[in-house]
Amino acid sequence: MSSKRYKQALEARNDGEAVSLRDGINALGKFPRAKFDESVDIALRLGLDPKHSDQMVRGTVALPNGSGKTVRVVAFAPDGPMADAAKEAGADYVGMKELIEKVEGGWTDFDVAVASPEAMKAGVAKLGRVLGPRNLMPTPKAGTVTDDLGKAVTEVKAGRVEFKVDKSANLSLQVGKASFDPDKLQENAEAALSAVLKAKPDSVKGAYLLSASISATMSPSVKLDVKEILKLG
Repeated sequence: MSSKRYKQALEARNDGEAVSLRDGINALGKFPRAKFDESVDIALRLGLDPKHSDQMVRGTVALPNGSGKTVRVVAFAPDGPMADAAKEAGADYVGMKELIEKVEGGWTDFDVAVASPEAMKAGVAKLGRVLGPRNLMPTPKAGTVTDDLGKAVTEVKAGRVEFKVDKSANLSLQVGKASFDPDKLQENAEAALSAVLKAKPDSVKGAYLLSASISATMSPSVKLDVKEILKLG
C-alpha cells in the first residue's frame, strides 16, 4: 500500500479507539484496498508465560465460512485405505518413506501436515527438527495425527485453522479474506476468538486476554474491545 493510501487508512481507523468486532470489520471495509484479496487476521496479546508448559495455548478451530486460503496438505500414511482416503479428500501429497526423506532434505512446500499414528512411529516423529520451527509438525492435540486422515484433510481444506501462542505471548490467526461478506467475517472471527478463550489454561489466574486487534494484510490494525470479546468465551 502506498504511503498516501496507508495514511488514508490510518485516518479511517477512528484514532485508535477500541471498537466492537463488527465496527472493526466495518473499518477494514473503509480502508483503501490493495490490488489483491488481502487476508484478514486477528492478533491477540495474552496474559501468560509460554515458557511454562502449563501455560501453552494451542488448538484448532473450524471457521464456519472457511479461511479463503488455498491450503496445501501433506498426508503421511502407508499405502492402503488410509492413504486412499486422504487422496480422495484432496490431500496434495500422500506418501510415506519417500515423502519423509523429501522433508528430511528440507522440503516444506505445504501449509499443513497430517499423519496416521503408524506413520508417526515409522519416521514422521523424527521430522520435528524440520517441521517444528515452521509449526508444521503433526500433533494429536491439533487433530493432525489421526486414524481418520480423510476427515482431517477435509476439515483442513474446508477452513480448520490451527493457532498457537508464540514465545512472546502473542497469538494471531487468519479469519478470512477482505472480499468476504462482513457477516461471514464476523462469524469466522467469533468462532476463532471463542476457541482461543476456551483454550485458556487452568494455571492462568489473572487477566487472560490483554489486547486484541484486527487487520488486513496491507492495512493498519484496528483495536478491538476486549470486554466485548470476553463475552464470547
